[in-house]
Amino acid sequence: MTAKRKLGCLAVLLLVSMVCCAAPVSSALSALSALAAQPEQAVDDSAGGGEGTSADIPARMLSAYKNAVSKIGGEVPTCRGLTWPVLAGVARIESHHAQGKAVAAGGDISPRILGPLLNGSGVGGNTTAFNDTDGGKWDGTATGERAVGPFQFMPATWNGSGRDGNGDGQRNPHNADDAALGAAVYLCGNGRNLTARDQLRKALFQYNRSTAYGNEVLQWIDTYTEAARTSGGGAGAGGTATGRAKKVIDAALTMRGTPYSWGGGTAKGPSRGSCCSPSGKSGAGTSGFDCSGLTTYAFAQVGISLPRTAAAQAGKGTRIPASAGQKALRPGDLVFYGYIATQNSSIHHVGIYLGEGRMINAARPGTVVRIDALSSMPDYAGGARLL
Repeated sequence: MTAKRKLGCLAVLLLVSMVCCAAPVSSALSALSALAAQPEQAVDDSAGGGEGTSADIPARMLSAYKNAVSKIGGEVPTCRGLTWPVLAGVARIESHHAQGKAVAAGGDISPRILGPLLNGSGVGGNTTAFNDTDGGKWDGTATGERAVGPFQFMPATWNGSGRDGNGDGQRNPHNADDAALGAAVYLCGNGRNLTARDQLRKALFQYNRSTAYGNEVLQWIDTYTEAARTSGGGAGAGGTATGRAKKVIDAALTMRGTPYSWGGGTAKGPSRGSCCSPSGKSGAGTSGFDCSGLTTYAFAQVGISLPRTAAAQAGKGTRIPASAGQKALRPGDLVFYGYIATQNSSIHHVGIYLGEGRMINAARPGTVVRIDALSSMPDYAGGARLL
């Protein structure tokens, strides 16, 4: 159905050593071959589905996925089990949630997302030539076909499955709402039960006839489903933490709702940050925390002084390797994310473990300090016990 769009690491990382969420130059360059793109995108927790359920999904794209779920009953009444993580899993592989593109309030995406020309050249993995079906209307060329939009529809498939998801009277595969609803219709088929794993696999295989593709999408569906399941938590979200661990967690939790600020946060609390994050976002005008600023503040409340970067913090305390699994963590532990799990120098993110698969987290520009599932971010690299 689609031509799988695998987006490589084409952008050069801006590496700022004074703040967290970036690896040193030598580590980042050595990890590029294994690095899955990690865009810094804003996530709006008010979009539904609870807190921090989607740390790598832009708010407007998440809204499109949820909108499609709400409307699928009117398109395929017998469809069962369609959830936003199913759509998010597909879109994560097809376009990394429209990575690097602007998504307007109405859902239009610019510039357009176009796959390689499917002329059998082998570029992008295509070995079969497809004749033009849309006169270039959607894919910009009348000499053949390209997969289009955040869900990478073939124009011919869009002609049958395309839907108007935002109510503007058009069916546009380059619109987030339209594309998500069209993908939902295609996955649902004549009325699949997507809660059944075998039917979900069949739907993904129809979408892209590759078992490896299906397995990869399923992994992301499971990640987003778990993130949604474990999100939330109130003032007592520290689980079984006691003593100094509870004091660290409580200190971090008091900062929930504080804006993310690249370079922001000290042992005394929120502060204005600096310019600029890898995505070019400045924290100079925002008083708040970045990931390691939050951990620095929380641990200072029990008299522990931490270095300023996530990579440096990974060298403190007793390291808990990723290979030990998340069950090895205790509330109050630091949790890390890195390009190479065994190399502290590649750590680019840090949070504080709450228990039950959750962490208190300053995720990225455009978000606030909040509770996230550990699985809501890729590149898990273990933890460290300081208490």
